[in-house]
Amino acid sequence: MTAVETRTLPIGAAFDRMPFTRRHVLIALALFIAFVIESWEQLALIYVSGDLSSAFGIDEAGVGVVLSAVAFGMIPGVLVWGPVADRIGRKPASFWSLLAYGVIAFASAFAPNMATLVTLRVLSGLALAGIYTITFPYFLELLPTRQRGKAAVYLSIGWPIGMLAAIAASVLLGGLGWHVVVLASAAAGLWAFAIKAWVPESPYWLVARGRQDEAGAVLRELGSPDAEARFTIAHERVGNPLDLFRGRLAKITVVMLVLNFAFNWGYWGLQTWLPTLLQEKGLSLSASLGFAALSALMMIPGYVSASLLTARFGRKKVFLVYVVAAVLGGLWFATAGSTWQLYAGNFVLSFFSLGAWGVWNTWNGEFYPTALRGTGYSWATAAQLVATTVAPSAVGALLAHATGFTTTMLVINAFMVATALLAVPLPETEGRELE
Repeated sequence: MTAVETRTLPIGAAFDRMPFTRRHVLIALALFIAFVIESWEQLALIYVSGDLSSAFGIDEAGVGVVLSAVAFGMIPGVLVWGPVADRIGRKPASFWSLLAYGVIAFASAFAPNMATLVTLRVLSGLALAGIYTITFPYFLELLPTRQRGKAAVYLSIGWPIGMLAAIAASVLLGGLGWHVVVLASAAAGLWAFAIKAWVPESPYWLVARGRQDEAGAVLRELGSPDAEARFTIAHERVGNPLDLFRGRLAKITVVMLVLNFAFNWGYWGLQTWLPTLLQEKGLSLSASLGFAALSALMMIPGYVSASLLTARFGRKKVFLVYVVAAVLGGLWFATAGSTWQLYAGNFVLSFFSLGAWGVWNTWNGEFYPTALRGTGYSWATAAQLVATTVAPSAVGALLAHATGFTTTMLVINAFMVATALLAVPLPETEGRELE
């Protein structure tokens, strides 16, 4: 045996000297498309809701139930899938989750009535929750330490791409009916086989389960010069949610959960009612869709700029600056006195808020050791989904009580202010090995 073969290292050290290779690019592509699918599913039916209303003879309240059904299913789903991914592995959890989602989405396209459609959409949310929860932790556990922040932020660009795809589907396929949009969602479930073929199991997870030889084989595929060493990992009970609230992790968990709720409330409260808010300012429905598409395009340079800055200045500084800038953009949007100010304010808001989301998706996945990373991320996602469910109704209530555009926007913006304040006590993780 050589000295290299008998060395003992923490598993995180195997990623310190690892280059970024073509294999990483393939992994990034597979998980990027998965994130596009996740975004698509949550947004696609919003833009063909008129056809849903006609097909089932339901009013706006009924359409709201259909649109919220996936989020309802995902809330318990993420709490189940996080610990499952910590126990059975990132790869099988991702594969079976996405495949099951595709099968259920296919069945929902043939729902004979609203009750069946809502039930199947709840079940599809339950299935989709697996890939939704594990995408970022999985990606983080395959990346070289130096590229982890930048690459994971780029992965977040899948969200506006999915949003643009949903808007495009409403234009190109909407005339064919909501069934066709749902069938497109079902076809996307076949991407599970690309993930199975291109994305290896996490070496962190393999070492945590005592599968040293398999971990070494994956590290060799990823180009690690330390692949022949023996690896150690922090010994924690796998996937036990109670461990999130013990010791040093307790404070992080509480702050992280409240921040995820506040941040997603601010984002989702605006996105679900943006067409209505814009029409209140005098824009037509078609102009509102164009406005939403331009906003999605502005999200992309926001992500790119954040990815370039996070490696240099750290997660916390970039996140705080971007959230504060998003708050200022929100104030501009709320108090806009002309159409160009409306556009400019929302573009600033979109650029910085989604750049901040890109940083947060990475930062949020780095707080916990491997044995709890999937579980921790699942709780974070659950907090986001609660906000996704509550915010549309809360903003709708504000509008129903005639609070007006400016007041409604200021309430939404207050949640962004809370997000910045909550981020202050969280630890910096840039350049730190994953445990």
